[in-house]
Amino acid sequence: MAKAGHAWSRAAAERGEAEEDEDPLDVRIARTGCLEQHRQLQECMAERQDWRQCQEQVRAFGACMARRQQRQ
Repeated sequence: MAKAGHAWSRAAAERGEAEEDEDPLDVRIARTGCLEQHRQLQECMAERQDWRQCQEQVRAFGACMARRQQRQ
């Protein structure tokens, strides 16, 4: 099974560094600390092809992003 989501290097994302062909959105998400929640949401979307069936992942990613906003 192919990995869902944007193409990027996990090691670079964990360091918050972009590679030449890395998606700028992935870089920004990696910096939020919500990378795992985003990955889970992307995998769910790839499997189910319907965001309505991924509400648990949508809520987890949204909650993570909201926590980050509160810290700023």
